[in-house]
Amino acid sequence: MSAVRVGVFGLLGSGNLGNDGSLEAVLGYLRAAHPEAVVDALCGGPETVTARYGIPAARLHWYRGEYRTASRAGAVAGKGLGKLVDAVRTAVWVRRHDVVIVPGMGVLEATLPLRPWGFPYALFLLCASGRLTRTRVALVGVGAAPIRNRATRTLVRWSARLAAYRSYRDEPSRDAMRAMGVDTARDGVHPDLAFALPAPPPAPAPTGPPGTVCVGVMAFRGGDDDRAGAEEIHRRYLDGTTRFVRALAADGRRVRLLTGDACDAPVVTAILDAVDSPLVTAAGADSLAGLMEEMAAADAVVATRYHNLVCALKAGAPTLALSYAAKSDALMARMGLASYCHPAREVDADRLLDQFLELEKRAPELRRTLTERNAVAAGQLDRQFTALTAALFPAADPLHTSRETP
Repeated sequence: MSAVRVGVFGLLGSGNLGNDGSLEAVLGYLRAAHPEAVVDALCGGPETVTARYGIPAARLHWYRGEYRTASRAGAVAGKGLGKLVDAVRTAVWVRRHDVVIVPGMGVLEATLPLRPWGFPYALFLLCASGRLTRTRVALVGVGAAPIRNRATRTLVRWSARLAAYRSYRDEPSRDAMRAMGVDTARDGVHPDLAFALPAPPPAPAPTGPPGTVCVGVMAFRGGDDDRAGAEEIHRRYLDGTTRFVRALAADGRRVRLLTGDACDAPVVTAILDAVDSPLVTAAGADSLAGLMEEMAAADAVVATRYHNLVCALKAGAPTLALSYAAKSDALMARMGLASYCHPAREVDADRLLDQFLELEKRAPELRRTLTERNAVAAGQLDRQFTALTAALFPAADPLHTSRETP
């Protein structure tokens, strides 16, 4: 039998550090447990994925303007034709593989704005192609949430049903899919895949004057159901976060602004311009490893993006979440910091500062808690990867044998 052919699929290499971190974790698992596997990707940023991870990659969408608003007839026609072309391209790509893995990411949720004919349609094409071509498609450690838009919900539900393997990064994700009519009786729940990434050495316990605070920001405008009020949501988030950063700087604290996606850069610029203090600087981390290094060196972290929170908790830093979805609350509860969540939709700088000061008072205790919870997460992810091997890489597979027999 020839080497097993593994494809990875998703909005990878597109500027979202969390998505790329999930890919990195899965590639680490494949290289350790299945070094014979031949891996390639169908993804959002193929050039970045190939350059960074050394695997061949192709574009997820035939039409290059897929995620730009189509306002002209030519663009509308291009998008429409692209949907037909992508159905064929996806099926052909899937057929070349024995296994396709969707590594983590919130692929079954709409907690951020998206259109049904964008990524939900692409995911449906993938899972349907897997069934048609008898290729195992695995949704590994993915996020899910209730979806109100009927078309998006239908595509997500059928994608999950058609997948050969599913696991989730938290209990609310599995509950959401069960509520959508998916049989989740055999679906596992494990920590986010990014917890499998190596962590930087723990920083020594702070002594002397207060140190740096990392603040992870986001171009937050609510979820898929908030389009009408998106700009007002963003204004409240930015104003509250700016006031909080200004208060830290006024107290003589050094602040490092972090992002998790290329689209967050304007928020950093706006805060730097508004606060105008040499104590407030921006970090240039371009990977989850870089984020973890910044956070491990900080006294505490306040962050919005889900994978900013994952990095902070993995690095063992006392962390306060500006929470915008149930996934953030579930993550903080899993790691023993449930009381340190603050709503991203209504950032109250004064109350946030009070929560932050309480967080710092309990920092030694919280660092010990995170050490214990990270050890538990590591064991749970080991079991996730063991289950994945049993499900996707059986020792003897008649299906694969039949494919390779002339």
